[in-house]
Amino acid sequence: MLEPWLHHYGIVAVFIILTFESCGIPLPGESLLIVAAMLSGRGDFSVGSLFLSAWAGAVLGDNIGYLIGRILGHDLLLRYGGKIGLNAARIGRIEAIFARYGPVAVGFSRFFSVLRQLNGIVAGTMKMDWWRFLIFNALGGALWVLVWTMAGYYFGAHAADGIGFIRKCGFWGVIVVSIVLIVILAYGYRHRILARWRRDKMN
Repeated sequence: MLEPWLHHYGIVAVFIILTFESCGIPLPGESLLIVAAMLSGRGDFSVGSLFLSAWAGAVLGDNIGYLIGRILGHDLLLRYGGKIGLNAARIGRIEAIFARYGPVAVGFSRFFSVLRQLNGIVAGTMKMDWWRFLIFNALGGALWVLVWTMAGYYFGAHAADGIGFIRKCGFWGVIVVSIVLIVILAYGYRHRILARWRRDKMN
């Protein structure tokens, strides 16, 4: 579903979606960025222009979120957080992370789905110094965009080689790739798996 958007609107779609996602709207910004990077690896558009548009959208969206949080305050999260699965306790935990780690939390929050959307809003509600927020947000956004752009770009550029390698390896190639994918998925969902295991153990 994401690829037709990119073919039709190009990197403008990446800029717009990441801007809206970064100011609190739950959109598939990260997935869109990865798909765009894969298309860039195939030569559909420049990886440099993709990086700049994604980074600009991420930083702009976070600063819009910061302004919203600064003006409307904590009540905004409590009033509308339930619509995206955020209750008061969860909001409190997120605010505790920002209160404890400050600008560092701003820099690395992009790598976590919920924090990525609420980064600017939470920083604004907590009245973090805007200059500190801007600097760490820009650095964190650049790192996040660089990681996923390079990963997607490399995969897109070498996907054909990987498929050819799997075909040469035959059955065992499929087994190895399947194990790698299972390990990656298990790592990505480790928190949910551990939480479910603990619940089952208690029951």
